Amino acid sequence: MLYALGIAVFALCILGSIAWHECGHMWAAQATGMKVRRYFVGFGPTLWSTRRRGIEYGVKAIPLGGFCDIAGMTLLDELDTPEERERAMYKQAAWRRVFVLVAGPAMNFILGGILIYAVALVWGLPNLGAPPRAAVAGTACVSATSTKPTATSPGQAIGPCVTSPAARAGLEQGDVITGVDGHAVNADSLTTALQQTSGPVQLTIERAGTSRNVTVDPVTAQKWRPTPDGKDYTSVTGPTIGITVGAIGVVDRFNPITAVGGAAVFTGQIGKATVLAIGHLPSQVPALFHAVEGEPRGLDTPQSVYGAAETGGQIARAHDWSAFVLVLAGLNVMLGLVNLVPLLPFDGGHIAVVLYERVRDLITRRKGGPVDYMKLAPATYVVFAVLGAYMLLVLAADIVNPIKLFN
Repeated sequence: MLYALGIAVFALCILGSIAWHECGHMWAAQATGMKVRRYFVGFGPTLWSTRRRGIEYGVKAIPLGGFCDIAGMTLLDELDTPEERERAMYKQAAWRRVFVLVAGPAMNFILGGILIYAVALVWGLPNLGAPPRAAVAGTACVSATSTKPTATSPGQAIGPCVTSPAARAGLEQGDVITGVDGHAVNADSLTTALQQTSGPVQLTIERAGTSRNVTVDPVTAQKWRPTPDGKDYTSVTGPTIGITVGAIGVVDRFNPITAVGGAAVFTGQIGKATVLAIGHLPSQVPALFHAVEGEPRGLDTPQSVYGAAETGGQIARAHDWSAFVLVLAGLNVMLGLVNLVPLLPFDGGHIAVVLYERVRDLITRRKGGPVDYMKLAPATYVVFAVLGAYMLLVLAADIVNPIKLFN
């Protein structure tokens, strides 16, 4: 039930983010004197509409986006009234047009920042620059010997098994190990630090917000580790305390004042990661094809709206509400950045056209008028075709082989 509810709520949040984006265009156009004709959520047949102050507001049948219709966005628009012809967008100063075009992505950045600020106050924010902490995922019995795994029997068959030193010392699932013999450790360095010890070792652990020291006496055991090429196993004999280690992120806490700076830094980090991810989209095509064929799906592969909503359902089922809000915030940052890509039909493509007109007029020292969008139509159609094919591939991967955050 919670899974289905999470999908529905996240899908509505995505639609709301798109509607919020279009509000930015509409409000900026009204503020700069342009004529807004329609504001709709969705595409296709109209389900409901109303007219207020000369603008038609409404909802359409296909909830996959929205639009704000500004009179005279290009020369191709039909202008039916004297008011539309007088207040047409293409007749406005370049800075006004750029302001209107940037306003949509800006609204997504603002919403993303607000959501991140809320998470900082309520739950705290993950410290993306800090190495993960080492948490005890469980304790298990230990044995001095084990047999080599094989392709048909990948598990390690162990000999006589005794209670692990960690369990005897009182370690519990969820304890965070922060130090080994006084040296700070994390999830990446804990195993190496334990293997370099001899005799009893002092562990510094955190439990329920309290730090304490626990002495554990390791035993010598044989384990089998995969070779670098993954084709074989190699025997490793050394000290062990009999735990499985899980990695948990470092969470920074904030008050209402410090959360402003924390949210700004975190938003910038998400933005940088999103820019890199957008740049890697072409290289993800083979991975998406492999995912459709049933191969393991990488967590870094792109998702469609359907896939993002399904991910929201998984997070809701796990009751991880901070992650739910952060994913929605990251989605808004992504929407803003994608729309700034300088290709038509994105907002960034229209901005590039306006800037071209301005530079052209400065060079020629005369006003050359709006660009003829018909000349740009072939390039726009190519972008539409490539983008459409890519999104269909992503959707197919999301349906056939969705990303699974939890086992």
